[in-house]
Amino acid sequence: MSVSPTSSLVGWNALPASYRIPESAPSLREAQDYCAQLSRSHYENFSVATWFLPKRLRQHFFNVYAYCRISDDLGDEVGDPQQSLELLDQWEKELHACYGGAPRHPVFVALAETVREFGIPQHEFSDLLIAFRQDQTVTRFETFDHLLGYCKYSANPVGHLVLYLCGYSDAERQQLSDCTCTALQLANFWQDVAVDYEKGRIYLPLEDLRRFGVLPEDIAQRRATTHFVVMMRFEVERAREWFAQGLPLMKKVNKELAIDLELFSRGGQEILNAIERQGFDVLGRRPAISKPRKLWLVARAALGKLL
Repeated sequence: MSVSPTSSLVGWNALPASYRIPESAPSLREAQDYCAQLSRSHYENFSVATWFLPKRLRQHFFNVYAYCRISDDLGDEVGDPQQSLELLDQWEKELHACYGGAPRHPVFVALAETVREFGIPQHEFSDLLIAFRQDQTVTRFETFDHLLGYCKYSANPVGHLVLYLCGYSDAERQQLSDCTCTALQLANFWQDVAVDYEKGRIYLPLEDLRRFGVLPEDIAQRRATTHFVVMMRFEVERAREWFAQGLPLMKKVNKELAIDLELFSRGGQEILNAIERQGFDVLGRRPAISKPRKLWLVARAALGKLL
């Protein structure tokens, strides 16, 4: 794939060569294959989830996932905030071209068909880029409300996109989806406190650190003090409350989507359970879901489809 001239070549060089914007657009089939391959090559349980979707939707999910995957990497894997911002600007220009009818990147060539078929508003894609740009300049959150404001752009649009692909665009379902997506984001933050700190970020609200007597130095030195453990117990319960608020959505969507929602929701709750099982100490060891537990989640979802 040839590369268009760009002043941010250094930024692109930090990413897989296939991410770059080509000089000419691929065919629709080539673009679809690109998105499918990218989706299947990453570690998330994305391919597992698509087992339970109607076959007619799988390619569209691949297209949306590819957009989200590369957008996230542009914000998180370049290693230079200014370069990331430049690449995100180029990426958004391709998004505009997607809606304008002349994209060159395979993701947007494939995504254009998805947008037309399901009538997805452009802001559902561009909202994600707000969060990825924010990542380049904001590394701390003073209050929990500030963190929720970040989740509004970093997580909630993904739920909206899934709903659009499954035929739902109403505000009620979107609000319930927001609860689940926010909960998943919180679970991920609580799981990766130590990992994020190494990247220079603290997603735990600073007001909570002060309230429970936790110092940033405790995180830096991976000291799971009694104060830290009590704070993490509080944060885990707060995330569980957000999962509970989103549960009614499963009864308001079709069976296939409900199974996927249950799989992701229970997966997020299992992360919280893993944190609890290790005494809320997420600094000494990253909490993870064991392979048998993952298989149990998938088996339960598959059984639900069969029944």
